[in-house]
Amino acid sequence: MFLASALLLAFSIAVYRGKTDLIHAYHQTKVTDRSAYGKALGKALLVVAAAPLFSGVIGLLAGDDNRVVLAAATVLIVLLGVGIGLIVAVQHKYNKGIF
Repeated sequence: MFLASALLLAFSIAVYRGKTDLIHAYHQTKVTDRSAYGKALGKALLVVAAAPLFSGVIGLLAGDDNRVVLAAATVLIVLLGVGIGLIVAVQHKYNKGIF
């Protein structure tokens, strides 16, 4: 989970800094302000990158108790949901639609 989080973090930082060419061109067809789009999408991807990180930390620090496993899974699902929601919002704002 930490490796996945690190890769997502590196990708989100690169997109935030303006490397929007990492995003498939199809998802940028109607984007006019690529700088603002990159910053907004980079922030949304940071939330997605934080999901496995926080979930993994909870799992490591707390042990094998069933409540802890449930808490780690809940954190993962909630943060991924928030991150995907933010990505959809950015796509609607800058690309006038998801696809």
